[in-house]
Amino acid sequence: MSIESVISTILAIVWSPYLVALCLLAGLYFSIRTRFIQLRALPEMLRLMFKHRSSESGLSPFQALNISLSSRVGVGNIAGVAMAIAFGGPGAILWMWVVAFFGASSAFVESTLAQIYKERDANGQYRGGPAYYMEKGLGQRWYAWVFALSTVAAAAMLAGTQSNAIAGALDEAWQVPAEVSATVVVTLLALIIFGGVRRIAAVTQWIVPLMAIAYLLVALVVMLISYERIPAVISLVVRSAFGMDAAFGAMIGVAIQWGVRRGVLSNEAGMGSGAHPAAAAEVSHPVKQGLVQAFSVYIDTMVVCSATAFLILSTGLYNVYDPSVSGIPDDARMIVANLPGVEAGPRFVQHAVESALPGFGRSFVALAILPFAFTTILALYYMGDTNISYLCRNKPAPWVVRMFQVLFLSLVAYSALHSATIAWSLGDIGVGVMSWLNIIAILLLQKPALAALRDYEKSRNAGVAADFDPAAMGIRNAGLWPARPRAG
Repeated sequence: MSIESVISTILAIVWSPYLVALCLLAGLYFSIRTRFIQLRALPEMLRLMFKHRSSESGLSPFQALNISLSSRVGVGNIAGVAMAIAFGGPGAILWMWVVAFFGASSAFVESTLAQIYKERDANGQYRGGPAYYMEKGLGQRWYAWVFALSTVAAAAMLAGTQSNAIAGALDEAWQVPAEVSATVVVTLLALIIFGGVRRIAAVTQWIVPLMAIAYLLVALVVMLISYERIPAVISLVVRSAFGMDAAFGAMIGVAIQWGVRRGVLSNEAGMGSGAHPAAAAEVSHPVKQGLVQAFSVYIDTMVVCSATAFLILSTGLYNVYDPSVSGIPDDARMIVANLPGVEAGPRFVQHAVESALPGFGRSFVALAILPFAFTTILALYYMGDTNISYLCRNKPAPWVVRMFQVLFLSLVAYSALHSATIAWSLGDIGVGVMSWLNIIAILLLQKPALAALRDYEKSRNAGVAADFDPAAMGIRNAGLWPARPRAG
């Protein structure tokens, strides 16, 4: 048996329908337990998102939000949505929205827990995330170690897939040699990551909003040109999701599967990735950052992914493959064949933009992929670095940090020059293991998060400042909070 087939088998086991169901059901459960905090607290999320208070130890809520968005908003918002439409039909988009809505509550819980159990590292910076709350909240150090090791491996592997996407986009648009792309990307990364978390935050807080706004503006222009088709697109998405469309009537099962999986992989709610930067924020109460991180799920899926979906569907430039037919070339099993010979992925978006803005599509997608992929690499590095810090008890030796940085940059360079297929699979396995471990952990650890939510809402309803006191709520091992200076 080849290495590729072994990896594929493991990937299929890790990303079984059981994991997809667990992500969706956990989100539904947390929505009920928090009384649908993702709806009730929308005004509060917006208010807290733009708080800019930071400290010597922590980032501002907005900076922490942008690091987490760097991970969530990436190449998957372009290529992943196109593939969901190609293999799950237009109805997959509705199920993507569903998992984002329920997933926002999972993001709230994991990010609140990350704040509750955060620590300071040797440099005085806040560190936290699933590994920290698994050890301090569950009391299971071995469980936390498995998560931390899986995260370090997944971060390094997935960073390589992003650099490969950058090299491919530059080659497709302007025939830039992969060697040049790899050199430029690695050089820029080194300048940033050697500067620590504050430099990462400084870069992402500018790039992430600008790249998202630019992408959304172009998508809006294309949709305005095709505005008369928007009502029909919405109708198609809803009918296809429930098997009521003649062309996609038999695809309801794959629509759910692709929509849920694409939503989970895109917004990462429940995976634990967003909990790492959430712990680094300077706030007076854990729930504040939990609410901010919950809103990031909406930005990723409801806004950016939806823009891609409507851009593709409103122009009608996409293919859909029949899931009941196998063993023949893709072109021979199409239900919709509006782009024969075009592979599912970024090229759907290229053709959609090109149809509305001739001569602009190919360059636009390449330009969009560059910042999306680059900031994702930064977020992946931060995630890996945080877990290295955890494994070294917040005091990693300089040579350990440097070794991880060199390994990380080496994988980024190698994957830019070579096929990233194996890196994608290994990275997805690592993310899958992270998801299994984290969702089980937050289900077991829900009580501290829910107690913190009740405390916060009680303070808000009384019109007094919310200030977190874990001892008063019976939360143990949250020792940083009584000792830290109070912040707004």
